[in-house]
Amino acid sequence: MEDKHLSQDQCAYYAVFDGHGGVDAATYAATHLHVALSKQESLQSDASSALKMAFKHTDDMFRGKAKRERLRSGTTGVVVLIQRQQLSVAWLGDSQALLVRGGQAVTLMDPHKPDREDEKQRVEDLGGCITFMGCWRVNGTYAVSRAIGDFDQKPYVSGDADCVTTQLLGDEDYVLLACDGFFDAVEPSEVPHLVREALRRPDAAGLRVAQQLVCHAKEAGSSDNITVMLVFLRPLKQLVGRSTAAPLSLPSIVTVATPVELSALTVFL
Repeated sequence: MEDKHLSQDQCAYYAVFDGHGGVDAATYAATHLHVALSKQESLQSDASSALKMAFKHTDDMFRGKAKRERLRSGTTGVVVLIQRQQLSVAWLGDSQALLVRGGQAVTLMDPHKPDREDEKQRVEDLGGCITFMGCWRVNGTYAVSRAIGDFDQKPYVSGDADCVTTQLLGDEDYVLLACDGFFDAVEPSEVPHLVREALRRPDAAGLRVAQQLVCHAKEAGSSDNITVMLVFLRPLKQLVGRSTAAPLSLPSIVTVATPVELSALTVFL
């Protein structure tokens, strides 16, 4: 299993890293990216810039480790940062974050895939190519166009993250972070219904909901590693009753379900 997840409750930081070619890049990112972020002087004034710089710094630092230890792994990553009623999402590759507001899915980002038109153009402008070998790949190698690591294909596989910031309006339900093993099998529009149905089960709990989402993705045909992180922005019983009461100022429950053994983490703040 190469997926890694991390939540830093004290600063409302949440991340999922999906490694390929080994676990080293994903483990390194999960261990170091939040540290790099905390050292960015622009964190309080410009979260977007701070997140992009933290991704870049982590990629640069991992390059040194990869060279010393002859590592060839890479990892996609998605980070959610919540501060002062703003939610920022930064990402490399095809791990994604989805906001659900008032029971409706809100798409926040466009994952970096080789066949995305602007990504294809960027690679070709650098002299590379996008080819189809079971799926679209950069220079016939990786199925993502941006990642930490993958230094044998830099700069075609870019280490520059994208970031978007949205204002929290008070009617947000939860944020879902997941790797491509989930989103390749489940459409974002399906998520609110799946979560709502899972919450109506007699044994409903945050942990069970995350596990149900993983199981649904596997039943829908996903054979990849699957990590799902749910960050609930209001009490679960309000979601079942579709209450419009104001959510907590910080996420109340964080649940993570991962593949194979479906181990999970539930954090109550």
